[in-house]
Amino acid sequence: MDIHGAGEGVRQRLLSARWVLAAAVAGIALVAIEAGADYRIAVGASLAVIAVAAFAPRRSLRERRAEREAEANRPAMGSITAEALAAAVSDPLVIFDRQAAVIHVNSVCAVAFPGLSIGTSLPLRFRAPEMQELIAKALTHGQPISIDYSEKVPVERFFRVNVSPVGDGGDLFAMIFRDQSEIRRIDRMRADFIANASHELRTPLASVAGFIETLRGPAKNDPAAREQFLQIMQAQTARMARLIDDLLSLSRLEMKPYLNPAERVDLKPLIEGVIDALNPLAEDSGVRIDANLGADPLVVGGSRDELIQVFENLLENACKYGRSGGLVEISVIHPGQQNGIDVSVRDHGPGIPEEHIPRLTERFYRVDVETSRGQKGTGLGLAIVKHILTRHKARLTVSSRSGEGATFTVHFPPPNS
Repeated sequence: MDIHGAGEGVRQRLLSARWVLAAAVAGIALVAIEAGADYRIAVGASLAVIAVAAFAPRRSLRERRAEREAEANRPAMGSITAEALAAAVSDPLVIFDRQAAVIHVNSVCAVAFPGLSIGTSLPLRFRAPEMQELIAKALTHGQPISIDYSEKVPVERFFRVNVSPVGDGGDLFAMIFRDQSEIRRIDRMRADFIANASHELRTPLASVAGFIETLRGPAKNDPAAREQFLQIMQAQTARMARLIDDLLSLSRLEMKPYLNPAERVDLKPLIEGVIDALNPLAEDSGVRIDANLGADPLVVGGSRDELIQVFENLLENACKYGRSGGLVEISVIHPGQQNGIDVSVRDHGPGIPEEHIPRLTERFYRVDVETSRGQKGTGLGLAIVKHILTRHKARLTVSSRSGEGATFTVHFPPPNS
């Protein structure tokens, strides 16, 4: 026992209660004097009061009340079952025993891994070598362990799997699957984006560098070759500028994908302005743009500049890639404010094979690489359209058959939705 510590505690108690003790001793003395009692009795009573103050437990009324309230509000832990705790976990969770047999699975796990139920042998359900090794090490060493695990069927999924012993006995183990699929998908998209952007910029840069070398060498004194090479270099630098502009636009849109513009925009004059701006391109492509926008205003909620970008991309693509059909049609389905507005852009060109349609809005995705580059495309136009429409709570659908042209339809919600 720490005598010094105990003595210090007594001293602190007496010091903190000094005024109460002084009052108590004075009261005892007054009572003794009034009663004519022996002074020894008064001294003994005073010493008793001091002893109680020094050694009795010190809890104030407020502290005792707080303790009672805490006790009343404390949950009864004994009433919480393991199943209830497992159900509260948002990730798939499996509890298994030393025979690697499943004891319990939560509802999330039952959905993520159909067929995994009580009594299932984990080594038989998860046959991947890394999972077999994980289970074996957990049973052998009884220590927390983690691995990365992926499944290919029915869809590709990636998990971070953690196994830990439950309690002190070490007879039960908890296995938690943390889904990493979205993180992996974003990392893959980022890597693909960097690779594609680097490739797209490398080609015109290599072309410009080659022509510069030629102009400084064999074509140094050839005016005709110099003029031709300079035109090509100008076209390549313009292509790089378009690519950089599209990359910057896409980056700005991705930074705030859910910022809903609050303007109210009439699509009719907006689309008419886009058609006027693209008429020279249509004439160069041998295409006529036919607009059927109706007589009523076409009001939607959105950003005017961004919506101009949407219809510029759609009409420009229709003119470039549907030029063999000679006609591009833009029409509006306007069933009323309650159902929103649909705007379709249709070309009569060669169409798009069905297998390519789901990937058209991916960055740098092209149905025909050579044709796209020949048309001075960057491969980012439809990706930009998709992101702008997402900001506007709108969506894009594509329908096409080979040889029958393609139709791109923008579905706008009601302006107040």
